[in-house]
Amino acid sequence: MIRVVLADDEPLTRAGIRAVLGADPGIAVVAEASDGREALTQVQAHRPDVALLDIVMPGLDGLSAGAEITRTVPATAVIMLTTFSEDEHIARALGDGASGFLVKSGDPLELLRGIRAVAAGAAFLSPTVAQRVIRQLGSGGAGRMSSAARAREQVTGLTSREREVLCLVGGGLSNAEIGRRLHVAEGTVKVFVSAVLRGLGVRNRVQAAIVAYEAGLVDRT
Repeated sequence: MIRVVLADDEPLTRAGIRAVLGADPGIAVVAEASDGREALTQVQAHRPDVALLDIVMPGLDGLSAGAEITRTVPATAVIMLTTFSEDEHIARALGDGASGFLVKSGDPLELLRGIRAVAAGAAFLSPTVAQRVIRQLGSGGAGRMSSAARAREQVTGLTSREREVLCLVGGGLSNAEIGRRLHVAEGTVKVFVSAVLRGLGVRNRVQAAIVAYEAGLVDRT
């Protein structure tokens, strides 16, 4: 069972997300919050698998709460819920260790897939979010990620197997899923993922996934 803490300051939004998650017998919402401070308290109390946080909330916002959750409860994966007006916040969340980004108005099945992915240790980017992250981080303002040309250059330094693993990381697959896809042990996948992160010069799977998108290795549709 994947245990989730849900935080959003809009009761109707929380109710809608709760209904989507409640339709999946493998996911349980163990607590809810209407602001970042309450979300942090609930996560520290319940130690869920996933914290699903709206980026903009009153008081302590989702970005600050997510960063503190990553620091104090590292076993809990953080997914940020974003709208198209919040691109400027995404670079910060990425740097603070968020494992996934989803659009509030996106497909409910994408929400379920994203939660399963990050709970399994993978990174997950909604394709729509990925395109906007790429534009934001490649615009020069954030300065954290390279342009498409730079991403393609980074990828050329990887072996063919590492590129294959990068594609699967970009597709939101966990180490176990990658192992099954490539017919190798999960421990071997961990070694490859570590090599990919070093080869790309990135800190985590989400940043690697963005490089994969930007280099054209993952379908953006």
